[in-house]
Amino acid sequence: MRSLARDTPPDVEERILEGYRRMSPAEKIQRVVELNRAVETMAAARVREQYGPDLSDRELRLRLAALRLDRRTMIEVFGWDPEEHGY
Repeated sequence: MRSLARDTPPDVEERILEGYRRMSPAEKIQRVVELNRAVETMAAARVREQYGPDLSDRELRLRLAALRLDRRTMIEVFGWDPEEHGY
């Protein structure tokens, strides 16, 4: 089998994959949920660093949404133009 990650030794990668094979579907879904939360937390930290820690909850959510949604959707659904207000 070809390595999935160039920066991970093959024996370590095999242990990781074996751990995933032993997980139930529910455990795998839980892992994905946890990873998504971690990504969202890091993105929020980046947005707060860039735009200041005093952002309102609404502005933070809009800026986070603008990272995932296209400009047209942001304008049509939220009235927020990422090119005008920033991402």
